[in-house]
Amino acid sequence: MKNILRVILFLFPLMAFTQSTIAPKYSNEFLSLGVGADAFGMGNAVVAGIDNMNAIYWNPAGLTQCNKWLEVSFMHSEYFAGIAKYDFLGISHSIDESSTLGIAAIRFGVDDIPNTTQLIDNNGRVNYDNVSSFTAGDYAFLTSYARKLKVSGMSLGGTMKVIYRNVGDFAKSWGFGLDAGWQYQLKKNWKFGVMARDVTSTFNAWVFELDDETKNVFLSTGNAIPENGLELTLPRVIIAAAGKFDLGSKGFHAGGELDVDLTSDGKRNVLLKSDLVSADPHAGFFVGFKDFVKIRGGISGIQQFTNMDETKYWGFQPNLGMGLGFKGFSLDYAFTRLGDASANYYTHIFSLRLKLDKPKNAVK
Repeated sequence: MKNILRVILFLFPLMAFTQSTIAPKYSNEFLSLGVGADAFGMGNAVVAGIDNMNAIYWNPAGLTQCNKWLEVSFMHSEYFAGIAKYDFLGISHSIDESSTLGIAAIRFGVDDIPNTTQLIDNNGRVNYDNVSSFTAGDYAFLTSYARKLKVSGMSLGGTMKVIYRNVGDFAKSWGFGLDAGWQYQLKKNWKFGVMARDVTSTFNAWVFELDDETKNVFLSTGNAIPENGLELTLPRVIIAAAGKFDLGSKGFHAGGELDVDLTSDGKRNVLLKSDLVSADPHAGFFVGFKDFVKIRGGISGIQQFTNMDETKYWGFQPNLGMGLGFKGFSLDYAFTRLGDASANYYTHIFSLRLKLDKPKNAVK
């Protein structure tokens, strides 16, 4: 079963390019997964309230809330029973009281995919010695800058993305894109945010390198041979509002956030959909005690599913999480299920964050 899933994940990016359009509906989807177990626990509804280093991904304007000299973040998760590995590593540096710089790297990869294109040799015999393996990997390298504005509580940020994707020796691509974010804190309890992903449209230039034997396999199995081309990822806008409230005077607090993802690349299977614009709402909440502990929950992925008898029903992705913090160190955990209630793919996500003060002996 695992090998079948690996082959499917290998064939998908190759076959996607037989489409006539260079702006497919689902492009660079590994950059839509999210980062940080704290965000996953809240159903990825964090664009307005994000105030740590992971803002480099969620909303670069939130980097201005990183008031430490250096903050480091790391996350690891696995999908499809451990077949796919997803990792994130980032660092932010507070330049001064008004501006922050951040860099990060993301990898989503499937390793040890069987290459069975040469399983049958030229004499028509099955030869398992011809089966090799390869890796399909998606990489993104992010650089962000954020700055507080003269308006109290308001900040802006931007992220430059360099993307590299490869499917073994068969195909590879380089891409480039920009994100932009805005965040505003109204008084003490309310925060608002806007995130424009791929604001200029992100492109990936694909190059395919298939030998003659592999091409013959594609043709003999009724598959089109993929051609070099350009793939565009159209803009997506996320609008968000968050609230946080104290529960008495003992350090207990609670809050939540509602985000709405707006896309214009055609009708999607989301809660609110049309040919012009589709809207995908997701929400999260938390209850905590000071910075020591937080319990999180969220709902995302609201969509319609089809039964075997073609009847339809609505489902969603539930999310749960917990966070522990002590003296600048944070450990977060999230538990999610991919898809509707009938899905059996569960994912455990762990992430670490470390905040460091400027060394006392550092050169001024």
